[in-house]
Amino acid sequence: MSKSTEYIEVYGAREHNLKNINVKIPRNELVVITGLSGSGKSSLAFDTIFAEGQRRYIETFSAYARQFLGGLERPDVDKIEGLSPVIAIEQKTTNKNPRSTVGTVTELYDFLRLLFARVSDAYSQTTGKKLVSYTEEQILETIKENYKGEKIMLMAPVVRSRKGHYHELFVQMAKKGYGQARIDGELQDIEYDLKLDRYKTHDIDIVIDRWIIGESASEARMEKSLRTAMEMGEGLIGIQKLGSSDIEYFSKNLMDAETGHSLALPEPNTFSFNSPKGSCPNCKGLGTIKKINSDYFVENDKLSINQGGLLPLEDIKSNKYILSQIKNILEIFGLDLTTSFKDIPKEALDYIYNGCHKEFNKDLKYAGITKKIKISFDGLIPFMEEMIEERESYEAILLERHFTTEETCPECKGTRLQPGSLSFKIDGKNIAEINALSLSDLKDWLADVKNKFSEKNAIIAHEILKEIETRLQFLLDVGLDYLSLSRSSKTLSGGESQRIRLATQIGSQLVNVLYILDEPSIGLHQRDNERLINSLKNLRDIGNSVLVVEHDKDMILEADEVLDVGPRAGKFGGEILWQGKPKDLVNADTITAQYINGKRKIEIPAERRKGNGKNIVLKGATGNNLKNVTLDIPLGKLVVVSGISGSGKSSLINGTLYPILNKHFYRAVQEPLPYKKIEGLENIDKIVDVDQTPIGRTPRSNPATYTGMFTDIRNLFAELPESKIRGYKPGRFSFNVKGGRCETCQGGGLKVIEMNFLPDVYVHCETCNGKRFNRETLEVRYKGKSISDVLEMTIDEAVDFFQPIPKIFAKVKTLNDVGLGYITLGQQSTTLSGGEAQRIKLATELSKRQTGNTLYILDEPTTGLHFEDVKILMDAINQLVDLGNSFIIIEHNMDVIKMADYIIDVGPEGGKHGGQIVAQGTPEEIIKSKKSLTGKFLKKEF
Repeated sequence: MSKSTEYIEVYGAREHNLKNINVKIPRNELVVITGLSGSGKSSLAFDTIFAEGQRRYIETFSAYARQFLGGLERPDVDKIEGLSPVIAIEQKTTNKNPRSTVGTVTELYDFLRLLFARVSDAYSQTTGKKLVSYTEEQILETIKENYKGEKIMLMAPVVRSRKGHYHELFVQMAKKGYGQARIDGELQDIEYDLKLDRYKTHDIDIVIDRWIIGESASEARMEKSLRTAMEMGEGLIGIQKLGSSDIEYFSKNLMDAETGHSLALPEPNTFSFNSPKGSCPNCKGLGTIKKINSDYFVENDKLSINQGGLLPLEDIKSNKYILSQIKNILEIFGLDLTTSFKDIPKEALDYIYNGCHKEFNKDLKYAGITKKIKISFDGLIPFMEEMIEERESYEAILLERHFTTEETCPECKGTRLQPGSLSFKIDGKNIAEINALSLSDLKDWLADVKNKFSEKNAIIAHEILKEIETRLQFLLDVGLDYLSLSRSSKTLSGGESQRIRLATQIGSQLVNVLYILDEPSIGLHQRDNERLINSLKNLRDIGNSVLVVEHDKDMILEADEVLDVGPRAGKFGGEILWQGKPKDLVNADTITAQYINGKRKIEIPAERRKGNGKNIVLKGATGNNLKNVTLDIPLGKLVVVSGISGSGKSSLINGTLYPILNKHFYRAVQEPLPYKKIEGLENIDKIVDVDQTPIGRTPRSNPATYTGMFTDIRNLFAELPESKIRGYKPGRFSFNVKGGRCETCQGGGLKVIEMNFLPDVYVHCETCNGKRFNRETLEVRYKGKSISDVLEMTIDEAVDFFQPIPKIFAKVKTLNDVGLGYITLGQQSTTLSGGEAQRIKLATELSKRQTGNTLYILDEPTTGLHFEDVKILMDAINQLVDLGNSFIIIEHNMDVIKMADYIIDVGPEGGKHGGQIVAQGTPEEIIKSKKSLTGKFLKKEF
């Protein structure tokens, strides 16, 4: 570029661990910030540059709007120049709302709804015929044609097969002066006291007018009457000959000529599952319903009801009525509330669960008489359903949590839409079928359907299709061709949701914006990396600055400029070590450079472990896109599951294997995806899933509380002579209970300022200055440090500090071993990155007493880890494997894959072209496989 480069200039950044740094970042280029985990990359990119951009944007609001936002604190930086509007694309923001789908997030579904509202044809649900609509003139013409010289009645249908007594309706009609109505096929006079049976379904048509076709008096008022009838019948009218009983309907909406069923003309919200106009009334547009599962009612069938064998009764406080009914039912069978569950017959259980309305005669054999027992009980399940439906008490929430399972809604079969909305089709497919296609199939369908419209429709559809196709192309470019629009957002992985947001951003074609991305390559196979890098370059080329926090080798080498932050993590980091073009990075003297030029590398183990000869075999897994897979996992080894994004790795491990094991060991509720059978469960004794979910969602949770070391620290403080004199117990040193904590912030150290439509903002508590405890508590010191000082120590300092106390030392040491020496004991969980949270969980596992038979499941543990950190993590994992434990890791990172003892490669592609095991064996065997894509990339590592 000939024109002089512009820069974003940051002066004196001191946020978190940044050491008062100045940095110039070139604009309109692809800049990668790299460095060890915790070295301050995110502090620079997100907490300084993004926070300042955000703050400046909010400054532009009126003072009135700003008062609701509270003061967004300035990041700790002297000044930033050359900043353009900032958009951050992070991984954390997956939408957990069950209504959110890929289609709604990308706005593709909105265009699709528009397309269906404008150019679709409607078909009858019963006969499958195409529906037709008339204008008012056409209706009049037809009536005059068909009923020449006849006496007819014009009716407006007001109630269509609904229950109710409709007293108010008749009073209202009588007041308006209507005299007759056709009720359930009978003509009746409308009286003020007319009431129908409210528990039966009714059809009511009001007689609007009587015409004699061909008589001038009738002809003159026909149009006006017709319009009145149309309004009252919402576009539908009926014509009945005097003396005959059948009625002919006409509709200005879409109508089925045979049955008289009419559909309103479609609007975009007819196809929205978030609007009552379109959503399935049974599941309210969620596609799933919560159904009570009676399998969860009894855990231990040796107990009787009195001993608490029937679990729902334990959740329901006011259960006297139910107990008395159950007692009556059991009495018929000669049992009572002390009978253990296994002795209660099936029939009795059926009466208890599903209700019973009968009278029984029971012989009282000692008294020689019979006793009548009358039972009228709706059943436990309907009773619980009603409670859950009303959701008035906490009990209802407990019942829902403990005894319901999610099932596909039987009415809409998971399409989320009402039957009427599914009657509209384009080229024989309704919107739900289009929604369920994978994105690559959707592209083919759109290309195919273009030529099938009539001339008029083709003009209408042209613009909409153009919009859909461009947006779709961006999604395909970032490697998401295997997703479907109907896929729920909450089932997406962090990497996927991030790339969807990336595609949406590219689709919006903004220019002069600074995009900040957080590790976009997560969850991507090496093959798709190139596509992602091209998408980012595309963003740069249309005139944006792209700033990427990334550890991926390919991304670093493809950037225009690289910043290396370091030298180590936490308070030992926070400086810019090196900045320049990637090709010069090879000669730099930083840890990153040494990994790139090969001075340091993660060694391939000399030999692969043999394992303990036992295994777990999962047969016939068919969930999502799995094609009847049989998975054989050798135990006592480090097993890596690899494969293209969307190939079915997560469905196989997280969706099928983990829930089966979890159910087996811990009675978990989550249902596994369908499979035939599993063998070898007896070979392991517990299962641990170490994922990247935050270890706590509140600022109160921190590494010390999570690992359980805080309990020991509090006990230590309570044992000090000073505490004993003052009578302090361990609870005095907890910031979660009254007594020792600062009451202003209730021990949080922070106060939450709630924002109405922005995320909450936390500010330091003014009373304790963020120390969390009151003055008296802080006067107790161990080796000169108060409890608050201990929470502010880094793990590194804590290792030396707690050396003499083995119980605490063991836990701190393991945290140090997994490379977390730089975080503080009291750092809020909300500020930990995913990788850090995961390593805290690993360390907690490492410090537990080992049985040597545990199976660990990790999903992409290298997220957010620098090459050096990957090495530390793998050392920790290998330590656990050497103790006899087994690991299953889902991973794309070649450094992890090459260290595996056994690889299971899923593929060959993503989506419906995946779901098979392509190759399995040691890394050396995978390289030889012709079919495995992973093998191709793995070869370069050897």
